[in-house]
Amino acid sequence: MQQTTDNTGKYLIFSLSDESYGISIQNVKEIIGMMPITSIPKTGEWIKGVINLRGKIIPIIDLRIKFSMEPIPYSDRTCIIIVEIGLGKGTAQTGIVVDGVSEVLHIKDECIDPPPSFGTRINTDTILGMAKMKNGVKILLNIDQVGPREVWALGNAA
Repeated sequence: MQQTTDNTGKYLIFSLSDESYGISIQNVKEIIGMMPITSIPKTGEWIKGVINLRGKIIPIIDLRIKFSMEPIPYSDRTCIIIVEIGLGKGTAQTGIVVDGVSEVLHIKDECIDPPPSFGTRINTDTILGMAKMKNGVKILLNIDQVGPREVWALGNAA
């Protein structure tokens, strides 16, 4: 039995390298400029560390590194998107570093294709779908699957 979901909604579109990505606006809490990040020892290279955002510790992930792209110096367009994801019965916040934010788009479900099948050796769990737009394809991310649970726990331990 095939599960049907309606992915119609508003998506925040951002760039990494020359590609456009989107995440559901429902997961976005705010967009902030770059700020000092405190490193956490013995974490993956893509886990940049944590920030103190108005008294709350937020883990920061660099999506460029997470997605195996060449790291580049941060610019005045580089920003952190604070997102909230579901963790079982609760939620957690994290920041994702992106090259730049461009727009919010309303995307209809009929414009979204499922993630491509690359075979069993490539994990596409982080991809919600591929939005077919007039000016190209936007890769829609399943933000709940981008970081491992231990990353979400960095900033949400009581």
